[in-house]
Amino acid sequence: MGVRTGAEYLQGLRSSPRDVWVGGQRVDNVADHPAFSAVAREIAALYDMQHHPEHRDSLTALDAVTGERCGIAFEPARTVDDLRRRREGYRLWAEASFGLLGRSPDFLNTTLLALWEDRHVFGEAGQRYADNVAWYYDHVRRHDLFLSHALIPPQNDRTKQSHEHGALHLRVVGEEGGGIRIGGARMIATLGPVADEILLYNLPGMRPGDEDHALICAVPAGAPGLRQICREPYQMAGERAAFDHPLSTRFEENDSLLVFHDVFVPWERVFSYRDVKLSGDMYFRTAIRNHTAYQTNTRALAKMQFATGLAMAVARSIGADAFLHVQHMLGECIGYVEHLKSGLARAEVEAERTASGTLRPALAPLQALRTMLPQAYPRVIEVLQTIGAGGFMLMPSGADLAAEEIAGDTATYYAGAQLSSIDRVKLFKLAWDLAGEAFGQRLVQYERYYAGDPVRNIAGTYLAVDDTDYRRLVEAALALAGEPQPAGLAPASAA
Repeated sequence: MGVRTGAEYLQGLRSSPRDVWVGGQRVDNVADHPAFSAVAREIAALYDMQHHPEHRDSLTALDAVTGERCGIAFEPARTVDDLRRRREGYRLWAEASFGLLGRSPDFLNTTLLALWEDRHVFGEAGQRYADNVAWYYDHVRRHDLFLSHALIPPQNDRTKQSHEHGALHLRVVGEEGGGIRIGGARMIATLGPVADEILLYNLPGMRPGDEDHALICAVPAGAPGLRQICREPYQMAGERAAFDHPLSTRFEENDSLLVFHDVFVPWERVFSYRDVKLSGDMYFRTAIRNHTAYQTNTRALAKMQFATGLAMAVARSIGADAFLHVQHMLGECIGYVEHLKSGLARAEVEAERTASGTLRPALAPLQALRTMLPQAYPRVIEVLQTIGAGGFMLMPSGADLAAEEIAGDTATYYAGAQLSSIDRVKLFKLAWDLAGEAFGQRLVQYERYYAGDPVRNIAGTYLAVDDTDYRRLVEAALALAGEPQPAGLAPASAA
């Protein structure tokens, strides 16, 4: 089939009814429902970009076997230039949404690439599991499907292991000749309602006794028995004006709780079965962290550049950038952006060979960026809020600006240092949509937790460090002291 068009993606949603609940109502056709239609159109626009002549070679690669084009995120890298080409594809899609779509299709495409590259790990439990990984990677790649995923059990009693929760956590409930049946629940499926498929695997931490919960598999979003219960939307299509809410009316990623009511999963879609050890080892024995962090940090770079650029524009619009403390805050934000650029470049320069002979970006700099972002992005938003200050609280609506009776007042009292009233209001509306609205606050929370518990992640940096150079320098410095000497003898350095 090759790369899809946006129209084909939307038609796929319409022809695949699903059990999605939002606002107390069941939604079968998510493509045209006001809670999901806007973001579905934005995803469709990403698929259309793959067909634009100016973007095709950056966003797609030619399959040497079929002669069809596939998304660049699926493409194994053989050289550093291949990695950089893949990053250019990530960048183009990220900038199309200003980095605000945290789960654009390329994110989980990179996950499948990682599993495919290290499919031998899954084959240790039986060759059929490695074959299943290879089949599913090829299936999604050839049909250009959009995946969501859900890795976390429902947030209730975190002191208990999965098997102590019984039916609450996702688990195997039975086997049949052609596959297995699963029940329980998982969170958080970002963009799950508008995905084609759902990938399920576990974060590290399972222990003996959790075998029924140790499962890696994939199910269609419309699988019988799979229900999605969505959080309350921040906007519904047609309810709010794009002038007043230019971001939230386009890029809201709804999140859902997945509930599995005896869902059938064919064996070919099962990649690991009741294997507690593999469920935990997968993160460390495959390139999943390398590839996902490479895409994620490229997207984060676009998002941080956008948020920092907004802070700069707001400061300049009212002349606040003339003050030292504002310059200091903006310089801090620019520093975060430069960290992202540097880390991505280092990940390419220090790229590593996989067991299958392909190239993956180095993990250490990418993990450093991932652990920086939960602090850096909220800080950039705080800077934006601080610079805009009370100005965010009194912006009129687009309808006010269009009202002729008060046009003189709005033109006079909302003008900026170098901007007309309409341009300043438009800028402040854009900034507040990102920094103050519920939509923007969800983005802050997303960056804090999208990669898991930030405390555990930073602690993991210490636990996984290669401390050879650290110890070498400390030991060299300790050697300067020499051995203790009796009183009255000259110090070793003087001798």
